[in-house]
Amino acid sequence: MTLVVPHMERVIAYVDGFNLYFGLKSKGWRRYYWLNIQMLAQNLLKPNQRLLLTKYFTARIAGPPDKEKRQSTYIEALETLSEFQILYGKYQLNPRQCSHCGFQDEVPNEKMTDVNIAVEILSDAYQDEFDVALLISADSDLVPPVKTVRELFPNKRVVVASPPGRYSIGLVKSASKSFVISRRNIAKSLLPEEIEKADGYIMRCPPLWK
Repeated sequence: MTLVVPHMERVIAYVDGFNLYFGLKSKGWRRYYWLNIQMLAQNLLKPNQRLLLTKYFTARIAGPPDKEKRQSTYIEALETLSEFQILYGKYQLNPRQCSHCGFQDEVPNEKMTDVNIAVEILSDAYQDEFDVALLISADSDLVPPVKTVRELFPNKRVVVASPPGRYSIGLVKSASKSFVISRRNIAKSLLPEEIEKADGYIMRCPPLWK
């Protein structure tokens, strides 16, 4: 009797960092900010799938020093992960004026993540780097690249994993399959509270995130 070995699908995860962060924030899940993105992607796979690489898209924030420090610590922690890439967009402050009272302030806005994801997912599809693209986002701006991948490469699938508290009907409809990331999968995908870098430096989860 010949055993049939199931085909192992190659998966690359594309993670919209700010979309995921604001999803967690909207649920009040600060305790999960110290998230191991690589492990989360791994925990979302099926038994016949193999995670080759995780691409994390974010931008360095410009704001209060304590927030910048927390983000820097977190990014340094993520940099210790294997088969993991961080791709940066831009973070800018856009002026805003109240139409009623004339008060002026600045609104933070992250730029280029959707473009960077589109470029990476299309480039990887063209170079046959994956069978399945796992897209962790609920940004409707990603509908065109998802549709393009599916039209040009019908043998490849794009699976959308919506962050908690975030949802895009258009993105879900454009995908081969979709689901919402469960709290259970997030809770079991945290980084250790202390992480030692190659040079011996110890990074710790920010107290505000515990």
